[in-house]
Amino acid sequence: MSGQSSTPGVSNGITPLQQMVASCSGAILTSLFVTPLDVVKIRLQAQKSPFPKGKCFVYCNGLMDHLCVCENGNSKAWYKAPGHFSGTLDAFVKIVRREGIKALWSGLPPTLVMAVPATVIYFTCYDQLCAALRVRVGTWAEEAPLLAGAIARVGSATVISPLELIRTKLQSQKQSYRELTDCIRSAVETEGWLSLWRGLGPTLLRDVPFSAMYWYNYEKGKSLLCEHYKTREPTFTITFISGAASGSIASIVTLPFDVVKTRRQVELGELQAKNLSCQVSSSTFSVMSRIVAQYGFGGLFAGFLPRLIKVAPACAIMISTYEFGKAFFRKHNQESILRPLQTSNT
Repeated sequence: MSGQSSTPGVSNGITPLQQMVASCSGAILTSLFVTPLDVVKIRLQAQKSPFPKGKCFVYCNGLMDHLCVCENGNSKAWYKAPGHFSGTLDAFVKIVRREGIKALWSGLPPTLVMAVPATVIYFTCYDQLCAALRVRVGTWAEEAPLLAGAIARVGSATVISPLELIRTKLQSQKQSYRELTDCIRSAVETEGWLSLWRGLGPTLLRDVPFSAMYWYNYEKGKSLLCEHYKTREPTFTITFISGAASGSIASIVTLPFDVVKTRRQVELGELQAKNLSCQVSSSTFSVMSRIVAQYGFGGLFAGFLPRLIKVAPACAIMISTYEFGKAFFRKHNQESILRPLQTSNT
């Protein structure tokens, strides 16, 4: 993907299907590694400041946000009443001892159902777009990841947005699928099809700049490290370090938009939980102004450290696994081409 590696990756026989398999593997591994960290974080947070009835909190395990609504002080989704934990390691041990090791992966199934398809669309589109743009833009080829990352994120976020809305409604209210279908049909009849994409704006404001910066910095970092270590093909270590660094930079810059998205997500969930109107019409700018008025400018960077601790390893695991998968398929395809030639020569 950097310099010579992205375009050859496609032209040397990495098919879109193989890219999908590689990105799917990355998404699954990222979820498996990062989910336990957020489960422990949520338990520790709840212990220090219990979530009151009717309130919401956002659970994110590296690939996707989940909105959890509290009932009688507890959430009905992927979360149980905390015990007393003295720290992170103590929480890991006690959760496994009391609830079994599966409890560390609470919320994994819904993540895999939604995040894996979104990730597959995103990464496959990025690679295809980046390869095409590098050929067409000529002298601006180094900026191709910037544009390809932004376009790919717009596409994947737009496709998955209606499913996000449905998931939020299911999490915030005890509804059967038939009731949910009636609710969605009523919303479409009243407000039109665009109502299924409510909340897409704040998501794009956070994710598109993140994606553009992430891919640009990743490709630059990977290229520089390859030059430093005098290697044409990036190693697993190079992609891991590049992914972690670029993810960290992008997460810091886009943190204010993440804070706004989380605030609006929580407000929407609490209104739905109380069966009130879901018209959360505040613009992104007005939500930012409200946060600054209440908490000061620093309020826009709330959760800086937890987001950084979560995003950096998630980005590193995802991209290094994806690159490893592509390298595996590239080698496999090259061997498949060379094998008949070697046989015919002998």
